[in-house]
Amino acid sequence: MKQETGRPPAWCYWVVLPLLVAVWAGVASTLNTPLLPMPSDVLNALLQESQSGALWHHLGATLARVGVAFVLAMLMGTFIGIAMGRSKTTNALFDPLMVLLLNLPALVTIILMYVWFGLVEVAAVMAVVINKVPNVAVTVREGARSLDSRLEDMASVYGFSRWQRLNDVWLPQLFPYLMAATRGGLALIWKIVLVVELLGRSNGVGFQLHMAFQVFDVALILAYSLAFIAVVQLIELAILQPLERRASRWRQPEGVYA
Repeated sequence: MKQETGRPPAWCYWVVLPLLVAVWAGVASTLNTPLLPMPSDVLNALLQESQSGALWHHLGATLARVGVAFVLAMLMGTFIGIAMGRSKTTNALFDPLMVLLLNLPALVTIILMYVWFGLVEVAAVMAVVINKVPNVAVTVREGARSLDSRLEDMASVYGFSRWQRLNDVWLPQLFPYLMAATRGGLALIWKIVLVVELLGRSNGVGFQLHMAFQVFDVALILAYSLAFIAVVQLIELAILQPLERRASRWRQPEGVYA
């Protein structure tokens, strides 16, 4: 029997989303206020930004920052997490720092980076990375602690190289923790990047939201918000979910193991 994934069936989205749009349109029509524009007004704003090229320019800037910050944070966090999980000394040294960074508000980190380094791209990316690394490290540390010692003994007996040990022994066991760090990390990075752009960048979705807020252009705010949400969902459906299914395929018993 096929195991349920816990996700709602696809048809739910085709029922719920039109229903939400209908409710939105009904409430907006009843209130008749520029503070809650009609869905058609938001769609027109989205089309205008798309046709002018502004939407793609600002989305591209945001995605570039997200991509760079995500890769750096995952690499650094994974390395630190494995080191902490495999060494009690390293864990004792890094654990207080991880606790400090986990409890440090993202807004404080962003402001400090801008004050210390100026309103430059490096400061923006560093602020995001600093906020993301502790989450990855703590998650991966738990995975490193749970590595099967019997598989380690097998790797030693067969003389696995460091690369073979990493690729064939560690990564398959760490994968659920890496996926958890990836999902949680992306959700965190999206939000922090928007704040970074709002406070100190001259492009990006966060910058556009700030500009629209200054003139109370709610239609433009919603247009960029919906475009951003659509991109996030596309990445989830096109990359993360297929990757998770493919990498977890070995866990699903088939044939004689069913």
